[in-house]
Amino acid sequence: MHGLVGFALLGHFVSHLVHAIPTTGTTSSKKLPLDVGLPVLSPLLPGAVAPPVTKRSPLGLSLPPLIPLIPGVTEPLSDNAPPLPILQIPTPPLESEPFTASNIKPKKIGYFWTGAGDNKHKDFLVTTSLDDDTFGTIIDITDVPSSGNSPHHLGASADGKLLIGGGLLSLLKTQDTAFYFDVSNPYRPKFDHSNRGVLSSIVDEIRAKPDGGFFITYMGSAAGTAPGRLVETDKAGNIIHEWPEDVDSTLNILGEQFSPHGLSIDFEKGIALTSDFVVPYTILKPTLGIQKASTLRLWNINTKTIISTIHIPNGAGIQDVKFIPGNSESAALATAVGPGEVWIIYPFRTSPDGTQGVAERLYDLGDKAKESLAIYSDISDDGKLAYFSITLGNHVAALDISDLNNVKRLDNPDETQPIIGPHYVKISPDKKNLLVTGYFVQAGDISVLNTPGDYKAHWIDINPDGSLGFNRTIDFEAIFTRSRGGARPHSSVIFDLTDPENPIYY
Repeated sequence: MHGLVGFALLGHFVSHLVHAIPTTGTTSSKKLPLDVGLPVLSPLLPGAVAPPVTKRSPLGLSLPPLIPLIPGVTEPLSDNAPPLPILQIPTPPLESEPFTASNIKPKKIGYFWTGAGDNKHKDFLVTTSLDDDTFGTIIDITDVPSSGNSPHHLGASADGKLLIGGGLLSLLKTQDTAFYFDVSNPYRPKFDHSNRGVLSSIVDEIRAKPDGGFFITYMGSAAGTAPGRLVETDKAGNIIHEWPEDVDSTLNILGEQFSPHGLSIDFEKGIALTSDFVVPYTILKPTLGIQKASTLRLWNINTKTIISTIHIPNGAGIQDVKFIPGNSESAALATAVGPGEVWIIYPFRTSPDGTQGVAERLYDLGDKAKESLAIYSDISDDGKLAYFSITLGNHVAALDISDLNNVKRLDNPDETQPIIGPHYVKISPDKKNLLVTGYFVQAGDISVLNTPGDYKAHWIDINPDGSLGFNRTIDFEAIFTRSRGGARPHSSVIFDLTDPENPIYY
């Protein structure tokens, strides 16, 4: 029960914090009060429901560290702070050795959102060359002002001026959970600001809005329970909404587990899909087991309302979902982690009971994929190839999906690939390489979720037939062992500046 009570107390603290802040504006009569996500704490602490509040703009918060960094004074705290059952002592980060930036200016740049291996030094963004002649050369390192965030997903704005990286475990040190970097000079990223949601936490998938800003799945509530939210920011990275806000959609997410991880948006058709993965606090000890979901939500992205809930039988964690580019029915692929399967979602088909959205099993990824804890994916921009990382199977699967009635496997499922713990998968804009990071999550002694990894960025060749040829890597652990106690690169963004008139940010 320590885990439940710890998160409940944190949520109660956040609730009081929110209501202590001056507010402006009024809440629409068709929308629920801003604090609608917090009553989920009431089963844990009866009566711990804060009064309604009016809506602020911007909606997010940014708070200073509870223990400020005092050089020569606070450093011993990082070494001597004992691990607590849930909330961690908010120790200030240790400084790292100065880094001398490189003056090279490659056409292909890889950005890696990376955690310090010792969880004591500052977490950081690594800017690296992906060009053939300078591959793996570190161009620059950009620190954030906190540690122990467990850096998670990374995304780029549509204009390539801003990156956002989420912190999976920032909540446990009561730190901001989203970190923004100014990349207007792509070779010299600068930390810009950080913030946190009011109703939600646990930052996951990130999608850029065409006119600036982001949609982001926050998998948990402000206390790490359910429901999470679909967060929207403005162009500057300020939180402006934590969707849903209408009554019907809010009842939907309160009625069945809403733990959004995956996110895919078809702005032309006006729809989005979020996939429900796990309730975050259930990965922490003591636990009765990780609480996994088998659902997706279909959204009207123009009104930000939920159209329907789509079920995958015994999905046991729907980690990822992505629309297939160019598909005539706007179909999407979703990964069901429990059975190790790929499902196809048809958002405009109707089920026999009249519900919009139909799920059909497409492909079984085999024994290595079953109960693999995580299966992430990417699909080529022509809709012909799909790649899936199988974390505990130490494998990356490749499928030819050009004919959805005759899917072909391009890898050997029995092959032992030279990778450990693959997770984040990204096809290079020129479709010549697949960038895969060998690290998922290591939450430490307080958690049941600690997956093996090789802490490398794998720059894998995509062969003409779509199969894979393992070739080059960047060994983050070896590079940062002395300066940061190792490194945990979770996710990446690729900038391809080959054509200066048509740069690609992905």
